Amino acid sequence: MLASGLFLRLFFTFSPFYLFTFIFFVYFCNRNNDDCRPKGRPAHGNDKEMALKCGIVGLPNVGKSTLFNCLSSAKAQSANFSFCTIEPNLGVITVPDERLNKLAELVHPGRIVPATCEIVDIAGLVKGASKGEGLGNKFLGNIRECDAIIHVVRCFDDDNIVREGGMAVDPLEDKSIIDTELQLKDLETIDSQLAKQQKAAAAGNKDAKLMCTVLEAYKAVLEQGKNAREVTFEGKDEQQAAHDLFLLTTKPVLYVCNVDEASAKTGNDYSRRVEEMAAKEGAEAMVIAAKTEEDIASLETYEDKQMFLEELGLEQSGVNRLIKKAYALLNLETFITAGEMEVKAWTYHKGWKAPQCAGVIHTDFEKGFIRAEVIKYDDYIKYGSEAAVREAGKLGIEGKDYVVQDGDIMHFRFNV
Repeated sequence: MLASGLFLRLFFTFSPFYLFTFIFFVYFCNRNNDDCRPKGRPAHGNDKEMALKCGIVGLPNVGKSTLFNCLSSAKAQSANFSFCTIEPNLGVITVPDERLNKLAELVHPGRIVPATCEIVDIAGLVKGASKGEGLGNKFLGNIRECDAIIHVVRCFDDDNIVREGGMAVDPLEDKSIIDTELQLKDLETIDSQLAKQQKAAAAGNKDAKLMCTVLEAYKAVLEQGKNAREVTFEGKDEQQAAHDLFLLTTKPVLYVCNVDEASAKTGNDYSRRVEEMAAKEGAEAMVIAAKTEEDIASLETYEDKQMFLEELGLEQSGVNRLIKKAYALLNLETFITAGEMEVKAWTYHKGWKAPQCAGVIHTDFEKGFIRAEVIKYDDYIKYGSEAAVREAGKLGIEGKDYVVQDGDIMHFRFNV
């Protein structure tokens, strides 16, 4: 026995690597078999990862880069001349969610992990971009890589900031210029596809016939000066064919009216015109004072920022409102896991079922899904703990067909 003890002491003294290996082995041997132990791979990098992007577009000098700086806390170059932004700036933004902080007050986790999404500052487009004017083709390609568009329009007067073309401020004309360039690029895409598909359809190819139907429907709308997102298809095959075209004007859009500080709360005549136009399109518009948001972001303390917002008569910053709207524009929602280690927001596509959401955390969670234990956020806050929720009979046991709701607090049971 003494010899064995002496051997182990010498072994671990002179072999730190083997000591680590031994501890690691003991840890794995003693884990509870009912615990969630993924044997596959985490969701990062697979098809469940929410690597979706919103692209910020607009004419030069409308405040895109200023807005991007506020959103991402990155410092993109911002100046009063065209093509200030030559390469698209990419930022990862945190999605504000007050629910996480309230849960943390009850759970006392080691950390809080909010949801994120990506945002891209795409260089200022100009009239003629679809024909390669400025750096048009490159910029339009950047838009194609995005999943949704944040279209910034100038809704403020400032003689020191030059409007493209040197004309008076006109947000609707600015919007029309961008729309036209995107529409022309989409028509170019359609024309290049249509001739090939028509030839294949004439030879009896059924897929080509379907694609011709989709292309012709889009072309008819675009030639009227309208965006392709106004076209809807009922059949799943048509919807898939439409998706595979990656047209620029099919992407969902949020119009952001960049106003002066005095108009930050109520908007102005410019922004109201944009809001009316957006409503006719079935789109959404919002007001933000980008320069003011930049000033707020530069303040050091939370208290100073809140005081500034109160002086403006605002309950929350325009940036926070914009991030939430961008998140919704991407058709994303959040479910939450809450424990002693962390309170974490997980991103999923609206309408996903429990196994799909389980796969966001880890591939094994979806493969071996058994059930989901679900607590509604309001119930957790009301009762104060998971144990109290269970005792009150408010913990739901859901199967594979459960459609996850925004704010659900979830625990997944699985077996692989």
